[in-house]
Amino acid sequence: MASATYLFVGSLNRPAPYFQGANGAGLSLYRFDDATGAAELLCTADDIDNPTFLTVDPARSTLYASSEVFNRKEGTVSAYRYDLAGRRLDYLNMQPSLGSITAYNSLAAGGRLLLVANYAMGEGGPDQSVVVLPILADGRLGPATTSVAHAGSGPNAERQERSHAHCVIELPGHGNILVADLGLDQVVTYWLDADGTLQKVGAYATKPGAGPRHLAVHPSRPFVFVINELGSTVSSLALGPDGQLAEIATVSTLRAGTGVHNDSSDLQVSPDGRFLYGLNRGHDSVAIIAVSEDGGLTAAGHVPCGGRTPRNCALTPSGNHLLVANQNSDVITVFRRDAGDGSLTDLGRPIAAGTPMCIRAITA
Repeated sequence: MASATYLFVGSLNRPAPYFQGANGAGLSLYRFDDATGAAELLCTADDIDNPTFLTVDPARSTLYASSEVFNRKEGTVSAYRYDLAGRRLDYLNMQPSLGSITAYNSLAAGGRLLLVANYAMGEGGPDQSVVVLPILADGRLGPATTSVAHAGSGPNAERQERSHAHCVIELPGHGNILVADLGLDQVVTYWLDADGTLQKVGAYATKPGAGPRHLAVHPSRPFVFVINELGSTVSSLALGPDGQLAEIATVSTLRAGTGVHNDSSDLQVSPDGRFLYGLNRGHDSVAIIAVSEDGGLTAAGHVPCGGRTPRNCALTPSGNHLLVANQNSDVITVFRRDAGDGSLTDLGRPIAAGTPMCIRAITA
């Protein structure tokens, strides 16, 4: 039986003053035709508040969703079981995130742990930047095993008044995790022990005011890529054996002379590692960046994102399509990707989705 592609979408369904709308259904599951770019809605789950970031574990048929609710001292992370044939998303449990404005989560330790980053706005509550949650045998989440708080600030008084952890990922086969902290202009490296505790190894400092937001890892070479929200740049970093990072190259996500206010958001790397796709909110575009064998970066073009405020994107596992969640246009744009030159073509088959915030794609 041939495999099929499925999309998981998290959308805003509870108003927050820093977002323009909350028109979403919560969680949505689609079947996606990787040949034509057509999508079919299979089910939704509205028993969750503002699932703004998602991680899928195909091995356990589970979905982990971070809830970002304004003015709460703690966010939550919820576990769901998905049934593709039965068209179901079933709630399992949730755990507190130990920090506010929960922004990111990702799997680690072979699916035994979930890493969580809290962006945080204001003081109070546990106020932890990075949290480790154990994943139980049935896919449910256990209480946090450890957490760490970052301290400091950056030169942008409005956006960098404190730590704002925005992304946390495991380096595959490495034992280390990386945390992008937008408020500190740092990518922090931790050693992740087998028992789920964290030991700080070091920190890479970006250009002051750059505001590192999201990270991506090259699929086969020792390179890490970071998209800098405030600086509208992407950097390529060499990865050392102990998780240390050193800059190779940095390029702008914008054309010279663009002259618009812009905040870069998500970053994806192609399955072969030859191209990066970075989102621009303000310029409302997708930046295409070529990656050389030595980790060098070259701007390779831009395409309109098909809406306003592209927050998140996903490549299908085949690499044939890029899907872009346009937060303020209630639409997901479907691009066909040319694996040879990295170019993108809007198929004109948008997926209607209220205030889409995150997309994840799997084959099953």
